[in-house]
Amino acid sequence: MHSQRAFQLDGEVALVTGAGSRLPGEIGNGRATAIVLARQGAKVALIDYNIEWAQETKRMIDEEGGVSEIIHADVTDEESCRNAVAKTVELFGTLNILVNIVGVGGAMGDATTLDLASWERDFRINVTSMVLMARHAIPEMRKTGRGAIVNLSSVSGLLGGNPSLLYPTTKGAIIQMTRAMAAQHGKEGITVNCVAPGMVFTPMVMGRGMTDKLRQARINQNLLKKEGTGWDVGHAILFLCTKEARWITGLIMPVDGGTTAGKADRPALKADVLAQDMTGIPNGSDGVH
Repeated sequence: MHSQRAFQLDGEVALVTGAGSRLPGEIGNGRATAIVLARQGAKVALIDYNIEWAQETKRMIDEEGGVSEIIHADVTDEESCRNAVAKTVELFGTLNILVNIVGVGGAMGDATTLDLASWERDFRINVTSMVLMARHAIPEMRKTGRGAIVNLSSVSGLLGGNPSLLYPTTKGAIIQMTRAMAAQHGKEGITVNCVAPGMVFTPMVMGRGMTDKLRQARINQNLLKKEGTGWDVGHAILFLCTKEARWITGLIMPVDGGTTAGKADRPALKADVLAQDMTGIPNGSDGVH
């Protein structure tokens, strides 16, 4: 029999990387996810390199009566990842959920201009870090015969047109890595899914000098004409961590206001244009009536 309370995580232990946010009180994807998981009853390990950012997340969780602990870690370093998982298990007894959120915009430029040292550093931050966290989280999940992993990608991993080579390449790699991991660990009862946000307004975006004009242009690109936030991303991640998503794995979920579904505001077409589109011959020409 299913529980009557949907999307609850009572008794679950979650580890969220990048759980801080660079501005006090502001909501990035990591902070939103940590708060949402705690609201639904999970005990949350807040993983971040910047302790102050994580402390603000913990303060917000504490205010709502949730349970969380801060663990300092550098997710590009394997020993640090190992210790983060071990500390989580020491604090809470187990590990059921891993959410990989850490990522950077990274090196700019095309193949002829980007700095290769920056490329290698940022690839390790965006992609290898998720491998390292999974490497040490999965053995803990195996002990209970189940688990949920959610990797954060981006619609830039699905679409072309990004001025950077590094960012869409790494985000695309995360998508394929998710599918490969889902195939490898499904038999162990571990689901592996991916959330690909569109242009949500987060503190990282704010910190890049976003103008009101550019912000509105970004909003106009999605079908809903609404601005996404970290909360939208966090709630999508929550679903994939719950028992209600127990039969979902290998999913790439865009959270983008429909950006990847198509373009909005296509002008209404006149009947004669529609006829031309459908037949290849203008309405009224030979053979068309």
